[in-house]
Amino acid sequence: MIRKLIKLSLLLISIQALSPIHIVFADTGPKPTMEFTFKQDLPEGELTIKSGILYECDLPDCGDAAPLRDLGPQGLYCDATSCRALAYGFAPYHKLKIEFSDGITRESNIFETAGFDSKYTATVRPDDLLVEAQFSLNILSPLFLIILVCVCILAAGIVIIGLIIFFVRRSAKQ
Repeated sequence: MIRKLIKLSLLLISIQALSPIHIVFADTGPKPTMEFTFKQDLPEGELTIKSGILYECDLPDCGDAAPLRDLGPQGLYCDATSCRALAYGFAPYHKLKIEFSDGITRESNIFETAGFDSKYTATVRPDDLLVEAQFSLNILSPLFLIILVCVCILAAGIVIIGLIIFFVRRSAKQ
């Protein structure tokens, strides 16, 4: 009996040792994002974005400003007309610095994180950027839908349990 267990254990260990190793990717779930839509208030025409830096600050005056580091998916990503930031977690205050096709690098005012999936309008002015949060009630966000489904399941469970108790007591009286 013991010999059979030892042989079986050795067989299982051999199979595991000879199996190809699979790479496993783990994720920590949804991450907060920021979307920047650019509106241009310039007389000379449309500019395109060349590069950008998002500064993170813990102090309201951004005296401790540090660029958002590129760590895995975390970072600021810009195309010619917009920017998007993804992070494991944002600091409370921010400053945006964008280099445009006219060779001028414009820096924004200090702005606060507006929510988990923040949306901002950045107005491009001759010497700087004005970043303002866009208020949007995103009812179809995944988190809202998950909470809604959980609440509905909980409510249905309470109703079903209440009906079972009602009918059990009613049949016990008869």
